[in-house]
Amino acid sequence: MPTLVVNAGSSSHKLVLFGDTGERLWSGAIDWSDRGGALAQSQGELLQALEEQLERMSSAGHASESIGLVGHRIVHGGDHFRSTVALDEEVAQKLSELRRLAPLHNGPALDTLAVLQELLPAASHVAAFDTAFHSSLPLESKTLAIPAQWRNRGLQRFGFHGLSHGAIARRFPTHRLLSCHLGGGCSLAVIQNGCCIDTTMGYTPLDGLVMATRSGSLDPGVLLELLDQGVSVEELRTGLQQRSGLLGLSDISSDMRDLRRLAANHEPGASLAIAVFQQQLLKAIGAGQALLGGVDVLVLTGGIGEHDQALQQWLTPRLRAIGIPAPTVIAADEEAEILRQITEMTPPASKPAA
Repeated sequence: MPTLVVNAGSSSHKLVLFGDTGERLWSGAIDWSDRGGALAQSQGELLQALEEQLERMSSAGHASESIGLVGHRIVHGGDHFRSTVALDEEVAQKLSELRRLAPLHNGPALDTLAVLQELLPAASHVAAFDTAFHSSLPLESKTLAIPAQWRNRGLQRFGFHGLSHGAIARRFPTHRLLSCHLGGGCSLAVIQNGCCIDTTMGYTPLDGLVMATRSGSLDPGVLLELLDQGVSVEELRTGLQQRSGLLGLSDISSDMRDLRRLAANHEPGASLAIAVFQQQLLKAIGAGQALLGGVDVLVLTGGIGEHDQALQQWLTPRLRAIGIPAPTVIAADEEAEILRQITEMTPPASKPAA
């Protein structure tokens, strides 16, 4: 029976229907970007949008009633989930507790799960986790330099974009690999013999590289200072998640394509945003090279990594100067990776008993 894979993000949904042999039968997308990047404001709105997508799929000759399995991308699995799992009520409840750690992703994914369980009640629903690939992180990579009493609360580096980085690791089975996923969210994974040994994202997807609207790494003292100045925790959360990164730097746009056009016309905010983005990426690459003792392959993927030729041209001579080959550019395909993981589940996914 066909398998539907759903990749729910903060501002869009990607849906791909796969056949029994992995062929793509149909694909669709829901774009929430006209809402300023915010997901639907109500379950009813989300229900209508997903229902319309399933109707389009049926109009293309693929009846939704025939779907036997639905795979969901879940960004943050915490300590509970390190491999694919059937999404029953108990699992959904545990994942709901992690919403606050990845609000731009876990929330939309769980809302989508609830709607699709209503629309496709006969199908089995299975989760694949972005954090799972990083479960190989050694202690020195995942341990945070904070008091033990705090670490005992489960605070550690988890890492994200694991579906993308894991697919790249399988595609390039080399000793020393750097995988750069650069899109709305950005992260670099340091991969040795197929295992992740370090990564730029941390306890949440806020850490690491500069992103579209997320800050990336910050001096914690900046946050303490803002709190002392009367900025609320909620203001911090919103500012760091939705008003920082390329948007905050440029004060114009979170879209690298817009910033390239504006920078070409000498707009200083756009130029600054690009310069900070590129410098932070290059620093992370250098750190990854040091950990690996050299780099055999460096891969760029994600919307920026795949399409921003100016970034590729900027990187190539700088990489060459430190002994790293020119970047290999490939398209991200998280949906195919989700399909691979959920269909290789042992035992196979099955519909929980009513």
